[in-house]
Amino acid sequence: MLSSVRKLRAAGVVGINQRNRDYVMARNPRALYALVDDKVRTKQLAHDAGIAVPEMYGLVTTPHGAREFEQLLGEHTDFVIKPAHGSGGNGILVCVNRRRGLFIRADGTGIETGEVEHHIDNILGGAYSLGGQPDQAIIEYRVKFDPVFDPISYRGVPDIRVLVYRGVPAMAMLRLPTRASGGRANLHQGAVGVGIDMRNGTTTYAVRYDRRINEHPDFGSPLADRVIPGWDELLLLAARCQDLAPLGYLGVDVVLDQELGPLVLELNARPGLAIQIANGNGLGKVLGAIDALGPIPKDAAERVQLTAAVAAQD
Repeated sequence: MLSSVRKLRAAGVVGINQRNRDYVMARNPRALYALVDDKVRTKQLAHDAGIAVPEMYGLVTTPHGAREFEQLLGEHTDFVIKPAHGSGGNGILVCVNRRRGLFIRADGTGIETGEVEHHIDNILGGAYSLGGQPDQAIIEYRVKFDPVFDPISYRGVPDIRVLVYRGVPAMAMLRLPTRASGGRANLHQGAVGVGIDMRNGTTTYAVRYDRRINEHPDFGSPLADRVIPGWDELLLLAARCQDLAPLGYLGVDVVLDQELGPLVLELNARPGLAIQIANGNGLGKVLGAIDALGPIPKDAAERVQLTAAVAAQD
């Protein structure tokens, strides 16, 4: 047992206690958590900073507002409803079309207006929020993911988690929905995590349920050697997020829309450690290399240039 722990430490693998002590608590002032835990506030900050995010159609704050959500939709036939303070992808309702009074979900099933209102009521009541506190329901643009992911994503929207340390994009993974995950890009529910070469945006190592795989479990499509389009733009977007939420250890979730390009979905002040498993690489080595750089540039573009330099040392 002791030998295994020593091997993990030598490989630079960061455990949950070390993450909390050395990175979350040391680099993320508690007073700044509200900037990322509240998705409405995050979206507004990003919008003001010129950072691309999915357009918000409306915000429901009361049960009466839930009965009028269709007015917020206007002419939009597809949309997403999610809790402002949710976590883990819980409470997200995706509708891809409207037909004859029915709202068509991503899995092809239809639900009536009353069911949508009930879902919004659950959000408002805190069914999906952090700590079960009363919440708000965001109605926003539905991302149409880039077709480059068609062969390796089951129904849902794949996303890219970029871990930004001291403003420098340090490590990233592509999260791919599967049938088992219900079309969600949630690794704990069976989605696939794929490591990404930070130098060029090419996929490398892939895992599912902490076991290495080479192909998507539903399609048999190879997962390695796929190039993420617009990689440099995506890294710059992630680096700029540290400017609007100055946290030293920050998770930035990005999606690639086929028309709008990279969009920031949300920020996370406590990003998890599965990104190490997806990359087959210890996070401690990468973060240590960034610490060894000394003073970090204020300019986001200059910080992105450090990403390749750090990756080259690995």
